[in-house]
Parts: sequence; structure tokens; C-alpha cells
Amino acid sequence: MRTTQIFLATTLYGMATLAAAIDSDCFAPADRRLLLISNNAPIPETSPALDTMPGFALLRERFDGVLSWNATIAPLHPGGWAPRADDVPLWERQLRREWHLGDDRIELAVESIQVNPAGAVAQLFPDAPLHVYADGLMSYGPTRNKLDPLVGSRVRRVLHLDLVPGLEPLLLGEFDTPAEVIPTAAFTKVVNELAAESGELDVPEGAALLLGQYLAALSILTEAEEEELHLSMLKGAAGRGHRRIVFKPHPSAPPAWSHSLRAEAAKLDVELTVLESPLLAEVLYERIGPELVVGCFSTALLTASAFYGIPAARTGTELLLDRLTPYQNSNRVPVTLVDALLPPLTGPAPEPPADLAALVSAVGYAMQSEIRPDLRTPAERYLSHHLTDHTWRYFKRRRLTTLALPGAIPSQLSFIPRNATVRRLARRARSVARRARRARRARAM
Repeated sequence: MRTTQIFLATTLYGMATLAAAIDSDCFAPADRRLLLISNNAPIPETSPALDTMPGFALLRERFDGVLSWNATIAPLHPGGWAPRADDVPLWERQLRREWHLGDDRIELAVESIQVNPAGAVAQLFPDAPLHVYADGLMSYGPTRNKLDPLVGSRVRRVLHLDLVPGLEPLLLGEFDTPAEVIPTAAFTKVVNELAAESGELDVPEGAALLLGQYLAALSILTEAEEEELHLSMLKGAAGRGHRRIVFKPHPSAPPAWSHSLRAEAAKLDVELTVLESPLLAEVLYERIGPELVVGCFSTALLTASAFYGIPAARTGTELLLDRLTPYQNSNRVPVTLVDALLPPLTGPAPEPPADLAALVSAVGYAMQSEIRPDLRTPAERYLSHHLTDHTWRYFKRRRLTTLALPGAIPSQLSFIPRNATVRRLARRARSVARRARRARRARAM
């Protein structure tokens, strides 16, 4: 029987990761390898498609054909559509016909299995083994949603770049899914190929590189706050003595932010270059060799420090740790890692975490206690011994109280959350209070 491997990609970074995995023989040989691309932008029609981006043609050579998920399910949106259970056999039959799969044995490689389109594609081929490749730093956190066991149990492994050497992803740990590292040398080789094909770049070498993120679109910061965050990056880099600065904005960010940065750069008497081309940050590391990389919690901050030995600095992470809601927000672990591992752009650097893996496990349990109950004991151990004025930023007292974890309430009252009598009395008191409020409202009427 013929084997066809289908690789779902939504970003150029994801494609580069897949290319490195393929080059490293992380996937068994197959009769065909098909690339399935998806544009998940809020309005895909107004955003550049993956196959139009610089470097796509080079990466596409690893595959025997390219399919479009947007075209397949049009006019439905890739991020919001999944098949009804009763319709799965019909959809699979249709896709096998449309994609010329016949009776092939299918293998799937997807990222972000917890959400669509990866979740939808996984459902449509219910017999296909799954390989999940990591979505940057987010893979070090727990699975954000409870997966259907019929999907989660099919995942053979989590492929990831070694962004934090020695740290294993929590992603899909509830299924005991093993993690496998994609060799760093293979990834940097792919980036080097992309850099060679990136064409002319009017960007100064050795400049400080600022990485913009569009956090306002995620409702984490207001647009004014994010604009101020970018201005603080510029001021901090200038304060460190950098006179040539490159700003790489998020593709969806408003153009007005670049205008305010240019105005501030003029005041600071620094040369600012705003990069308009949607190149990977890693390509810039190869091309211009920045002396410093500054950002909030972009994965590219750790590729700079871990893969290229470029100094990286963070800003805004403490604000983000406070603002992320709910506590379970999947960005929490990426922000935690950047905050814990990188020095701030301004001010003294705190002591590195005593045990990074234990910190991530504790945060992971606090985020997804029902999905990863096995992490409770490590979380209790970490919170009992390492909760300090600095590490408190990674936790919320209300969340610790809800989970009855150390640090929630004074130790002399720690028996309360687990005491059945106290809980029963509390429920009775709330019930009496509700009846009293209803009686007052009835009298008022």
C-alpha cells in the first residue's frame, strides 16, 4: 500500500521547522509528501498567503505537491471550522478524491493540535498516525484544551527545536507522548538557505534588532500600551549605546506605530530602519548579525541566544504576566520562559531560576490542573521551597487558592481548603446569604 505524508503548515517558521525535520530524517520514507498550507489570518483574503512569502519556493522543494486548506473548505474559515462527527466519512471520501489520495495510508504532521485547522484535519483522517511539531515556545506549556482521546492517543511524538536546552515540552504529556528534538544544525542550515535567497536588504549590519508583536490583537494590551512598549524598546536600545536600530514590525501591526518610532528615533538621534519585508527574524540573524535582539516574548528571542549566540533582552514581560487572562492563557509559559531566562533591557538582571523545569511544571499545573494532575506534587514542592518576591510574578494568589496550593493562604490556615467540615459550613453560609437577598428583594417589590 502506498504511503502519503501530509504536512500542515500555517507559517514560514513552521515550514522551516518541517524542512529541518525532513532533512534530519525525522520522518520515515514515504511514497509522497504533500504540503497542506493554511492562512489563518482573521481575513485571509487581505493577508499574504504562505506560498507568496520570500523563501517559500525553496522550502517547497522538500514536497511532491502543495494543497490549499483555505481553497478546500472555502468559504469557511480555517480557524473556525471543524467537521461534524457524522460528516467525517463523507469528508474523508471527498478529500481522498480531490487530493488524489486513493486508498493510500495517510500520515499527518501538524502543529497546534489543540485548535483548528490542525484539529479539523486530524479528525478527517481518523486512522492516520499523527506527528505534532512544536509551535515555538508554546510547546513547553501544557496542552491548552482537553483533547479527544481518539485524537490524542494517535500522536506518536512531539517534534521540537531545542530552544531551551535540557527542557522537555509539557505538550501532550497527558498521553505520555515522547518529545524528540529536531537538530539545531539542521534548522540553522535551512535558515542559511533562506538567507541566501532573500535578495537585497537595505538594512545596516551589526544594528540592534527590535521584534514587534501585535499583542493588542490578542486583547492582552491596548494599542496605546503596545505602542509604548515598542517605544521603550527603542529607548532602551539607544540607552545601551546602539546608534543603528532595526525595527521588525508584526505583519498585522498598524503603520502608525512605525511613524511614532521614527519620530522618537529622530529625538534620540539614532538611525532607525523599519523592515517592511516579512522575513524570518532568523534570516536577519544570518544576514545582518545584530549586536542585540530586543523583544517581549517572541520565540525568536531564544533562537537568537540559543542558536546564534546573539545577546537578547526582554521588556514588558512583567506587565504581560500580570495582564494575561485567564491564568490558563497559553502564552503564559512562553512569557515565563523569556522572563526567567533573559536579562531585562534596562535595570539589573535577577538571579536565574533555581530549577527551571520545576518552575515550568508548577506553572503548567496551575494552568491546566485537570489535564495534568500528575504535576501537582512537583508544583507543591516548587511552591513550598522557591516562592520568593521574584517568582511570585509567575503565579496568582487567587489561582493558588482555587487549587489549594502552597502560597495561597497563610500556612497556619492551610488545612481549610481540604477540610470537609469547613467547606460544608461555607456552602451553608452562602446558601443562607442567597435566601436573605431573595427575601429582601421580595419585600422591596
